[in-house]
Amino acid sequence: MIQVLAFYLFATLVIASAVFVIMSRNPVHSVLWLIVAFFNAAGLMVLVGAEFIAMLLVIVYVGAVAVLFLFVVMMLDIDFAELRAGFIRNFPLGIAIALVLVAELVLGIGAERAGALKLGTPDGTAAPLMDRSNIEAIGALLYSRYLFLFESAGIILLVAMIGAIVLTHRERSDTRRQNISKQVKRRPDEATINVKPEVGKGVQL
Repeated sequence: MIQVLAFYLFATLVIASAVFVIMSRNPVHSVLWLIVAFFNAAGLMVLVGAEFIAMLLVIVYVGAVAVLFLFVVMMLDIDFAELRAGFIRNFPLGIAIALVLVAELVLGIGAERAGALKLGTPDGTAAPLMDRSNIEAIGALLYSRYLFLFESAGIILLVAMIGAIVLTHRERSDTRRQNISKQVKRRPDEATINVKPEVGKGVQL
């Protein structure tokens, strides 16, 4: 009984927060509602026994992606009047896309119930380990059957991270860069310079 009530509570909050993400006029409020949706989706994953996906939602999406969205939205100079005008202008297109997605879902469910669409059946090779948690079963599967794909994905992400760092820290002639070694080698008597500026001449930088 408690699980049923928890399911309806989490599902209702996910749907309500998703609606507020779209309908909020303030982008900061939209990101905060998105975080609420992630937390409640994590609760749903815990109810179905997928605690690994629940932790991913909290750690990766809430702890990294949503916080990044929040920082970007707060640092940008957003014209809220123009943003609301764009929402109203693109509202018919959004409704059309939503209707297309609903039609696809209805056709897919109808085809599956009519027998025209046959879903794949598991062959048992990826069966969960007995007396093991969901996280242990996923780890055993990743580091055995999908080890090559898992390591390849890690190498690709590492190369992408290094490429982003190299592109960000490339030398540019139009900007002043900090010389760390010169600052470390500087002696105390070179840190400050006593000058006697003339009246009306200002200070030379």
